[in-house]
Amino acid sequence: MVKPTRRALLALPLMAAAPAPATAWDFRFPALEGGEHDLAAWRGRVLLVVNTASFCGFTGQYAALQRLHEAQEGAGLVVLGVPSNDFNQESQDGRKIREFCDAQFGITFPMTALSRVRGPEAHPLYRWAATRAGGEPRWNFHKYLVSRDGRQVQGFPARMDPDSPALKRALEQALATVAPAS
Repeated sequence: MVKPTRRALLALPLMAAAPAPATAWDFRFPALEGGEHDLAAWRGRVLLVVNTASFCGFTGQYAALQRLHEAQEGAGLVVLGVPSNDFNQESQDGRKIREFCDAQFGITFPMTALSRVRGPEAHPLYRWAATRAGGEPRWNFHKYLVSRDGRQVQGFPARMDPDSPALKRALEQALATVAPAS
């Protein structure tokens, strides 16, 4: 019998690592107000994940995102704002982010704590979505539209306003899909 090498023994825990997430529902984010957002709580809904920033030329998109949230929440849409300073246009203070969103746009959709959305330190959902939807965000207000089954992801660039016909069509199509059985 051959004795296993030290290298082979050290590799065993790596081979037994947890499987890669299969759906968006396998992720969690810290919440802006504390606690966390477990995306599994939204299983069977359509998720629009948007990396946001308070001091960006696209910040006005918050208003359209809030309108979408109000108009489509009952149909199964969850808008999730993900504040990020990856492009140096967001406060580092969660309270200031919340105050800005409330005062300027009356945001009521869920918001995560400040998160990375690009590169090796990106939140795991962003790394997962980037591999399925054309790459990582190139700027603030990049949108990922996740299907009800949590497996299909479409990416929309920052310049595409939430009110754009293309995004509205994709959203209507995703919302028209029947939720999978649990």
